[in-house]
Amino acid sequence: MEKIDKLDKKILSILSLNARMPFKEVATECNVSRAAIHQRVQRLIEDGVITGSGFDVNPKSLGYSTCTYVGIRLERGSMYKDVVTQMLKIPEIVECHFTTGPYTMLIKLYVRDNEQLMELLNTQLQSIHGVVSTETLISLEQSIKREIPVRVED
Repeated sequence: MEKIDKLDKKILSILSLNARMPFKEVATECNVSRAAIHQRVQRLIEDGVITGSGFDVNPKSLGYSTCTYVGIRLERGSMYKDVVTQMLKIPEIVECHFTTGPYTMLIKLYVRDNEQLMELLNTQLQSIHGVVSTETLISLEQSIKREIPVRVED
């Protein structure tokens, strides 16, 4: 990964607030050409600094009213990759993290209601080989969702 300079940070700062901002507007704000912005963004993508782009779909608009976090304890931490392979078959799981602390893994999932959550926990998650126990936390409200801030030095 190449070094990120002040212009890269300014571009990242602008795009992290509005990823759909046209490059022409970013160029104007950065006082460079649109081509320079395009080249910089392409390099940032190739270097793995920018790892994705797209739209955030509101899960509630698709009928998924419950956001849940599940802490999972595995028989052995070395089973993590095999368990992840099985979890990939469960489309309601949107995030999975290998963690320190009381859980081996922490997942985030969306379900339509408590009945679907119970079915998913009892028949899908807890039946995966290596899963010893789960602890479920239901999110009542998401108050903050943002990208990590990009600080541009003066």
